[in-house]
Amino acid sequence: MKISLGPLQYFWKKSEVLDFYRAAAGWPVDVFYLGETVCSKRRELRLRDWLALAETLADQGREVVLSSLALIEAESDLATLAHLVDNKKFKVEANDLSAVQLCHEHQVPFIAGPTLNIYNHEALALLQRCGLTRLVLSVDQGAQQLEALQRQARLAAQPFPELEVLVWGRIPLAYSARCFTARAHNLAKDDCGLCCLEYPDGLLVETRESQPFLCINGIQVQSAACCDLGPELNELAKLEVDYLRITPQRQDTDLVVRRFAEALSTRTPPARHGDCNGYWHGGAGMAQINTLEL
Repeated sequence: MKISLGPLQYFWKKSEVLDFYRAAAGWPVDVFYLGETVCSKRRELRLRDWLALAETLADQGREVVLSSLALIEAESDLATLAHLVDNKKFKVEANDLSAVQLCHEHQVPFIAGPTLNIYNHEALALLQRCGLTRLVLSVDQGAQQLEALQRQARLAAQPFPELEVLVWGRIPLAYSARCFTARAHNLAKDDCGLCCLEYPDGLLVETRESQPFLCINGIQVQSAACCDLGPELNELAKLEVDYLRITPQRQDTDLVVRRFAEALSTRTPPARHGDCNGYWHGGAGMAQINTLEL
């Protein structure tokens, strides 16, 4: 198994993004996913900046993938997407069917992002015919669903693509045309003032009992708890997972990466540091299920 650093979900200043990836270049990461996947108004880095960063990382021997938006809302988004697909060098993570269509039309192999929501082997086969080479499992799919998908593919004599699973980070739960962060500031989406910059790890939402519930990240809603599948490392290996995805966060991402890298090196699952793993075990996403109890 290899370690991948998923696309940055949050909105940081350009200098902070570049500093982060400059440091990350020294971490034991095999694959870097680069690009804006949440909101097209986040333009601290333009496509040319992401491409320049991709070139730098590729020159250091890293695999680089360019990630597309999960929600296409305007013609300008489609134009940017077309340039991303036509980059002629780096792989593309398609997070929307518009990206799948463009990749198919231009005969560009693609990685199916988690927001494509592939739940059965027929949908998987259809996208494989369109150029899918790697599947990033949807965040709400667990071990049982993955086993069922693999079994369906075997029965249909269908080759299974490379497989990637989110093992660390807040779970992206939903996307909306409405910007929740702007609403929290009583601002219109079209006049948001880029207030997401004030929340480099999202805006936490609590219940009336003051318990962490959700995390607002612009048009995206995430779990408040951080998913951690480190202790499930052996199970992930048995299910032939190829890539372990870690989502970048403002603090301690390097420690998370090194913890998983050491676990892979020693073949010893690490102790749990995150707060939830429910989806993987077929339970509520926010639940933390002790694997010793299963």
